[in-house]
Amino acid sequence: MDILIAFLVMFGIAVLVGILLLLCSHFFAVKENPLKRQVRECLPGINCGACGYKGCDDYALAIAEDGARPNLCIPGGQEVADQIGEILDIKVEPFEDVNAFVACNGNCDAAVKLADYEGVKTCSAASMLYGGTNACRFACLGFGDCAAVCPQNAICLKDGIAHVDASLCFGCGLCVKTCPKHIIYMVPQVIKTVVTCSNTQKGAEARKACKNACIACRKCEKICPNGAIKVENNMAVIYYDKCTNCGACVKECPTGCLKTLDFDDKR
Repeated sequence: MDILIAFLVMFGIAVLVGILLLLCSHFFAVKENPLKRQVRECLPGINCGACGYKGCDDYALAIAEDGARPNLCIPGGQEVADQIGEILDIKVEPFEDVNAFVACNGNCDAAVKLADYEGVKTCSAASMLYGGTNACRFACLGFGDCAAVCPQNAICLKDGIAHVDASLCFGCGLCVKTCPKHIIYMVPQVIKTVVTCSNTQKGAEARKACKNACIACRKCEKICPNGAIKVENNMAVIYYDKCTNCGACVKECPTGCLKTLDFDDKR
């Protein structure tokens, strides 16, 4: 009899708690914005943060309740932007596909090392020790902080520097934010010609630090038929609104820091 009474008491408590939980879930439930749910279903769910929000849920909520722009999802591209535009019944601005690009060609054969680094194997840690081990203070440190944050595994380390696989990169920009040297840029996929150097020292100093550095010789500037290249602050700068990708500057560059790359969209 004592066991039966104890069982009935516990059973009664369990039923009471269940009823209380059910009532709480009913009266205190936070109703989800149906527009947010529709927008969220369009987003890829990668949660990369490239849109400027913590993840796809936060971005969907911002669109539904705060009027955030519908074309901020870089992985989703124009397709996702158009889908969200249809839901919101608005016209979406054209979406420009971009790729990450590492503006450094200071590989193991070209770059001069000042010391061996034995600390924490991250670029952020190495850069705090006198700017790193390279003679060029603008050079890629090669520890792969950018590769670690890439959600697509589009970045690898080869010959001491980071390389981006354009066929995998969807342009989230996380590597740009992570690089302590600030030598990774987002560039439109239509671009073919790039400057693979970030050293703004004078030509002689830059060449001492790296054989592949831009030496500000202005040969590219002089040969460009469209005036698309200017040497500014000891560095060749390409104005892509004028560049026709003719490749004349690439052939003329004495150090090979100007290269032709293919950011063809293969997604």
